[in-house]
Amino acid sequence: MALAIVVIYTGRAAFSSPVALVVIATIGIAALILQLRLRKRSQNVAAVPWWVNVPGLLLAIVTVFADLLRLSANLMMAFALGAVMCFAFSGVIMLRALRDKK
Repeated sequence: MALAIVVIYTGRAAFSSPVALVVIATIGIAALILQLRLRKRSQNVAAVPWWVNVPGLLLAIVTVFADLLRLSANLMMAFALGAVMCFAFSGVIMLRALRDKK
């Protein structure tokens, strides 16, 4: 639902920003983690790989505050790509664990 709100109320030009990609990836991984937390009562529970999410979160924070940190555009894009890749890798691990437990 949060992802739908972001997509609906955001202009087309904003999606070319690396920060927008990080926000969308963060919302996606948060939704997946929330789904796993709500599913705790069932038997198909997968562990959240914190060792991938923590670096992803740190890279996302650096990306959001890149202007304040006076980072170059290329470095900001590298941090954004790193954050998105960490969240994607975490999502793949969690989804694979859910599928394997069925």
